[in-house]
Amino acid sequence: MANRLAGETSPYLLQHANNPVDWFPWGDEALSEARRRNVPILLSIGYAACHWCHVMERESFEDAAIAALMNERFVPIKVDREERPDLDAIYMDSVQAMTGHGGWPMTVFLTPEGAPFYGGTYYPPEDRHGMPSFRRVLEAVHDAWTNRRDELAQQGAALLDHISRATMTGADGEDPTEDVLRGAADALRASFDSGWGGFGGAPKFPQPMTIEFLLRMNARGVPGTLEMARRTLDAMARGGMFDQVGGGFHRYSVDGAWHVPHFEKMLYDNGQLLRLYARAWLVTRDDLYRDTALATADYLVREMRSPEGGFFSSQDADSEGVEGKFYVWGFEELMQAAGEDGRAAAAFYDATGAGSWEGTNVLWRPRDDDVVAMELDTSVNELRDAVARARGRLFEVRGERMRPGTDDKILVSWNGLAISGLAEAGRVFARPDLIEAAVSAARFVLEALRDANGRLLRSWRDGRTSGPGFLDDYALMAGAALDLYETTFDETWFTNASRLVEDAIELFGDESGVGFFDSGSDAERLVVRPKDLFDNAVPAGNSAMADVLLRLAALTGDAALEEQALNTLRALAPAMTRAPTGFGHLLGALDFALSRAKEIAISTQDPSGPPARRMTEIVWNRYLPNRVLAVGPSEGTTVPLLRDRPSPDAPATAYVCERFVCFAPVTDPGTLADQLR
Repeated sequence: MANRLAGETSPYLLQHANNPVDWFPWGDEALSEARRRNVPILLSIGYAACHWCHVMERESFEDAAIAALMNERFVPIKVDREERPDLDAIYMDSVQAMTGHGGWPMTVFLTPEGAPFYGGTYYPPEDRHGMPSFRRVLEAVHDAWTNRRDELAQQGAALLDHISRATMTGADGEDPTEDVLRGAADALRASFDSGWGGFGGAPKFPQPMTIEFLLRMNARGVPGTLEMARRTLDAMARGGMFDQVGGGFHRYSVDGAWHVPHFEKMLYDNGQLLRLYARAWLVTRDDLYRDTALATADYLVREMRSPEGGFFSSQDADSEGVEGKFYVWGFEELMQAAGEDGRAAAAFYDATGAGSWEGTNVLWRPRDDDVVAMELDTSVNELRDAVARARGRLFEVRGERMRPGTDDKILVSWNGLAISGLAEAGRVFARPDLIEAAVSAARFVLEALRDANGRLLRSWRDGRTSGPGFLDDYALMAGAALDLYETTFDETWFTNASRLVEDAIELFGDESGVGFFDSGSDAERLVVRPKDLFDNAVPAGNSAMADVLLRLAALTGDAALEEQALNTLRALAPAMTRAPTGFGHLLGALDFALSRAKEIAISTQDPSGPPARRMTEIVWNRYLPNRVLAVGPSEGTTVPLLRDRPSPDAPATAYVCERFVCFAPVTDPGTLADQLR
């Protein structure tokens, strides 16, 4: 029989709805049941595309004897970390404090009041590799609860105190300087893998925010930063972590060469990497970056877009119960599928009879095209033509396989990242279809994921929404709305961004300290009100807010918005230098704050007309990370940057200002280009 999860919207929770475990979703019913029975809560947190979450389910949660033990001695609660990042943040901090590491699946034992006192990640069904079996953990926790409850309560209180203090930080009153940026660049250089790119050893995760920071530092003239960025971008795009047949990036590489991936695909990775490769193309004009960006965009629109216009959350690593089965190739299978171009495809993608992973081939491109062409005694153009034909056939053959499962819930924050990436790629590469996909997704999010009072919600699936949205939902969606404004010049998007920021300040602002809380003032009261300060796979809400506040301040001239961003930057400046990979997005915001950001207004009655478009494209076709752009009529506008800037004698007039200093208005695109240098 189905348990209480059967009525949930999360695909991850629904995956556990038929477990013999008497799972509760998080809520008053579960907490009241723990208090009534006076037993601990067994909190299990994961997500739908998590491979080891599936493994632990098969090994333990589907085992009748283990389930009976869980039901008898605990109140089991299952949480989707993507729907409840607040719970995930609190209890991940506690697990890391207890064990020194974290990850998913996460298993945490709580008092009935929600205080954590013991936890870990994956537990095997039997003692293995120095890890205790899950059954042994359950019995030990039950014994401790029965015989040493006071000790556990003290441990839980100490953990909560530790977590609470970790979220508090104060500004020292001094504005950070460029030394913070250069110190962060030096720290990245010290951990850089000069052979394969990236930072540190295996496993290697894509770090788009950190690489974007390197591009920004190159624009500042910091030596060696572009080389670090390019080495990493090249290796990721040529590696097996990039889906060479269907486009899009897998979650991470299990090796240091970006070859064998963990095969799940996440919307947040692909949205950020799409924008990163588009920007890298603006810097370098490297065809590899353009091709990678467009293949990623096409993947998102083809496979991750819902009929309603929003974007799904993730795709599993597994199909037919086997990790990576959808993506890998036996050598003979590849040769047969590629036909007459098989030899070229095998050489190009480094496929061999022995295989590169468990007897199969993870396709990648470790050698330059000219080296492969020379080996095959053909030209580079002929090689590329053959590979293009083979890739089309491989894509068709692969399409007949059983596909990995898709987590089809639509999350606001992750959609914000995808919308921003698609909007930027659409304008950079002149792809109006990508811009339209971004617009459709944003319209869906802002219509379907709001309650009757206009409160932004967290997620949507099959017409049902989850609870209230978090700081990152507001901040990343506001940033996406600004990106759409700077792409379409429809002032509706500027209005949406302004409203989202205004609401975020009211809901999440910390009156007693610096920055913003993750959960709203109207949200459920938890044991700690979390405040995430670190950029992980997704920008922290505080980093995203700092960025959007600075951009909105430049468009409006509102100094109060800039000051709120600076408060966060002042508080975290020392940490940014020490741990730059934990603050990639915030370092970008600091770069904006310290730069002479260009405020560009193009006054015109016809934003889509040829004169205005020629000027707009001058801006779009340059790597200008620290700029805002407003295009439209100066009268009746809602965008303050456009006001009082007429264009009486020309179809379009450009006004460029930098930190309270303005250049003369210009009507010639070439002169505008000179002002932007």
